[in-house]
Amino acid sequence: MEGREREIRLGTHGEDYGSWMSNPVFYMVGALLALSAALDALSFAVFRIAALGILFSVVAAALLALLVWITWIRKQYAFGGGGMMERVHQVVLSHLDFNGQGSLLEVGCGSGALSIRAALTWLEAEVTGIDYWGAAYGYGQTMCEKNAGSEGVAARCRFQHGDANKLDFPDGSFDAVVSNYVYHNVMGADKRALLLETLRVLKKGGVFALNDDMKPRMYGDMEEFAQELRDMGYTEVRLIDMAQEAFGSRRRAAMMMLGDSRMLVGRK
Repeated sequence: MEGREREIRLGTHGEDYGSWMSNPVFYMVGALLALSAALDALSFAVFRIAALGILFSVVAAALLALLVWITWIRKQYAFGGGGMMERVHQVVLSHLDFNGQGSLLEVGCGSGALSIRAALTWLEAEVTGIDYWGAAYGYGQTMCEKNAGSEGVAARCRFQHGDANKLDFPDGSFDAVVSNYVYHNVMGADKRALLLETLRVLKKGGVFALNDDMKPRMYGDMEEFAQELRDMGYTEVRLIDMAQEAFGSRRRAAMMMLGDSRMLVGRK
């Protein structure tokens, strides 16, 4: 396929795709580090309580180590850095058995990077990206549209506000659906119900690739769920170990806080 044969490099025209390690996390850890350091100084210099000073010194050291760790993670994820966001997107689309004809939906499009890569991969596909666009990552519809325009696919990419709990589309609206590290962020939701809601808008015969950090305490037994889908008539259903395939090992994925990465793929 033409889109798969040529190399696709996103972010080479000044686009902003952000990072999965969001700015508010840095602000919070940095603020706590500054507070701990201040209390440490006060404990020794003003209150003269050595035990309290030692306690705040330990807390400050731990927070400094955390700040270094998440800075490394951010660099690994970044476009133009370690490139792990881009690598994961490549693997997700490589497992989507889509012929490029028709429409594709991304649930939780963030900055638009995966939707845009899909549009560049399948040159005739119409791509829709939806997201709730909470404040945590600083993403938004305008960012997605600007990125799509810069990459030359604005005419085939549409971005809109949406809720993964209840998608604003009729049953069987899309020929393909993808999602990437979204459902675990939807607080209080039944993760399997989110998957089924995404599959609801997929046409009969359509294909899906739904990747997430599928922690057992959130998702339960996903092999069992995959079998339930097969019993419902879905075909080619399988689970892919994304920790191994995209990150190289479960240990490296865990170091980047995505140690239970798995992707559910198949056909409706």
